[in-house]
Amino acid sequence: MAVARIRRSRRADHTADTRRALVGAARTLFAERGYAATGTEDIVAAAQVTRGALYHHFKDKADLFRAVMGECAQEMAERLVEQETLRAQEQTGDAWSLLRTGFQSFLDACNDPDFQRIVLIEGPAVLGHSAWDALVEQHGYVLLAEELTRAIAEGDIEPMPVAPLTRMLAALISEASLYIARAEDHVLARQEAGAVLDRLMDGLTVKKLPTRP
Repeated sequence: MAVARIRRSRRADHTADTRRALVGAARTLFAERGYAATGTEDIVAAAQVTRGALYHHFKDKADLFRAVMGECAQEMAERLVEQETLRAQEQTGDAWSLLRTGFQSFLDACNDPDFQRIVLIEGPAVLGHSAWDALVEQHGYVLLAEELTRAIAEGDIEPMPVAPLTRMLAALISEASLYIARAEDHVLARQEAGAVLDRLMDGLTVKKLPTRP
């Protein structure tokens, strides 16, 4: 039985290694060439696996792309959460100010080459906007709703239903990210989108009267 367990473990490790090799190779090629210009033969050659191995793990090239897109989005989400959590620990500030800073950090991330090409440009084109919407819901809604609830409780934005506010702000940020990715001048687009987003956020902020001495 011990021998059988070792064999199963090795087989599972080999399967996981093959899948990682396929996703890694596909990610590099999709980022460099785009989806349409990347063939499955290019991917299996770069991953040093057989075509059969590709179709064992993924239904087709689009299915493999979905896995690559999900990996890129998850990595970016984890990176931003870690970055903004550290910022919150190092800086004293209200939830609304930290959230607005986090929005700007996300727009900065939209010029990350892999994230921009794979998630923002190729993703909606290959899998449809529903795939992008699903990623936003998976990685953004819960955290955004929590921070908006805190901001309302702290009196920095007017009390309002959190669920629709979350979805509308997520849609706004999503459109800003797509605007940056599809622009000819990504740097200028990032500046423009950031300025517009911050101005809209300012409209939600409760204007507090200065405290009299």
